[in-house]
Amino acid sequence: MAPSSANPPGRLRRDAQRNRDLLLAAARDSFARHGLDVPLDRIAKEAGVGNATLYRHFPTRGALIAEVLADAGVGLAAAGQEALAAEDAWTGLERYFERILELVAADRGINDLVTRPVPGVPGVPGVPGVSGVPGTIGIGRGHAATVGSLITRAQEQGTMRRDVVARDLLSLFGPLCQALPAITALHPDLWRRYLALLLEGFRARAARPLPVPPIGERRPDGTAPDV
Repeated sequence: MAPSSANPPGRLRRDAQRNRDLLLAAARDSFARHGLDVPLDRIAKEAGVGNATLYRHFPTRGALIAEVLADAGVGLAAAGQEALAAEDAWTGLERYFERILELVAADRGINDLVTRPVPGVPGVPGVPGVSGVPGTIGIGRGHAATVGSLITRAQEQGTMRRDVVARDLLSLFGPLCQALPAITALHPDLWRRYLALLLEGFRARAARPLPVPPIGERRPDGTAPDV
């Protein structure tokens, strides 16, 4: 029997794909503006579909978040490679952290993803966690390795103080990311000032002896730290 013209082959599949695309677009916009806690029924309403349609495509909030932000790390991975390829390691380090903050400042959803636990989202490949908070995607190995390599090279080039480790920089960078919503509400580029102030403390020319050694490191005499 020939198919009915009222229900041509592939119509439901095309409609389903259209609804999925609408949901992803609405979720991407809502997460970027309001963060990952935006009500799902609001996303469905903005997409022009019902709640049942949303849950048919994305059974959980975590599934929707993971899908929306799956490609968030692509640009950052490229930024990491560019930073490592920079002849001057300090310049590479500055540009790398600037790229991360540009993305996090512009997208509340990515800010949430990298600075706090998000139930149902074990991690999005390529997105560097910066908070170190248990239960978040944490400090991604690739991200930490990039920072560690840049610090080592900068120390070898004499531009980075030699008594710091990657954890020092990452531990201070996380709270800056968490503060971005409030900072950008005052001025969209104000974070650049605070990033510059943070990094200046790591320059070799600003070095003065630090009061305690970094966590997990040993003193120059081989003894364990007290902290």
